[in-house]
Amino acid sequence: MEFQVKILFMTFAFTIGLSLVMIPLLKRLKVGQQVRDDGPETHLIKQGTPTMGGIIIAIASILTCIFLYYYYTHITIEPQIAKHFLGMLVATIGMGLVGLIDDFKKVVLKNTKGISPKAKLFGLLIVSTAYVVYLVYGLKIGTDIYIPFIKETITLPVWFYIPFAIFVLLGATNAINLTDGIDGLSSSITTVILTAFTVIAIIFNVKEVTLLGSCIAGACLGFLLFNLYPSKVMMGDTGSLFLGGAISIMALYLKMPLLLLIVAIVPILETLSVMIQVIHFKRTGKRIFKMAPLHHHFELSGWRENKIVSVFSIATLIVCIIGILSI
Repeated sequence: MEFQVKILFMTFAFTIGLSLVMIPLLKRLKVGQQVRDDGPETHLIKQGTPTMGGIIIAIASILTCIFLYYYYTHITIEPQIAKHFLGMLVATIGMGLVGLIDDFKKVVLKNTKGISPKAKLFGLLIVSTAYVVYLVYGLKIGTDIYIPFIKETITLPVWFYIPFAIFVLLGATNAINLTDGIDGLSSSITTVILTAFTVIAIIFNVKEVTLLGSCIAGACLGFLLFNLYPSKVMMGDTGSLFLGGAISIMALYLKMPLLLLIVAIVPILETLSVMIQVIHFKRTGKRIFKMAPLHHHFELSGWRENKIVSVFSIATLIVCIIGILSI
């Protein structure tokens, strides 16, 4: 436990240092947020705020993981742990790269819509499929999953597990991506979820997950110092897809993808709000929510961004405690 805390603070320090250097650099490069025309009017003041800040989270995580790889291959001589958390990190970076391409089109090519949804989904699908195949055939960790509350494990046939696991990765990654709409929301919620999975990994002594979780949670905390309202930098799709990938990858490695239904209830509700809004509007021409995703509905109902972040984060903390107790 003490080592994980040190890793968290190491990445926290890396993130702060990188932020102090990269935020001014992003400003000079004019890598500014392009506010969507159909977004809330209050977001117009965010125009030009440095984005692609997810690069900071990713680089800080990579720096810490380089140290960890050396530590477990040259000091404690536990190469299996190094190999396994490195595989998780590579997959997480792969998700972030898809977001980086999307951000590049938005901020450099000045296209607020970024890459097409199909192209983004295809990129995520490639990374997800590669990681699931790696888990099943490379690491051979099995196809069993843990059922919360019942506290039993069931083994799924490979032909069902692979598409199911890919769906989990795609679903969780896109859910975190949709949650990233106001200052500090996605990073706050993801920090809580990452911490929950890290605690569970400590309980089950899954070192590679505790290392990755501590590392990325530390990066999120450091980033939050600059991302809370009023945000000095936004993570962009680079960050949200990186973080969404991280929690789903950790959940699969722990064999607890069903736990996401509990601990990630806020991102799930954000996703459902979009789906419900689109389906209902196509059928009736009317909207259920003032704006989707859900956080924009509360924003247009008069809630300040800080209040939304606080309430959603507290809700996530509560469900994460329930999730930990369910195992």
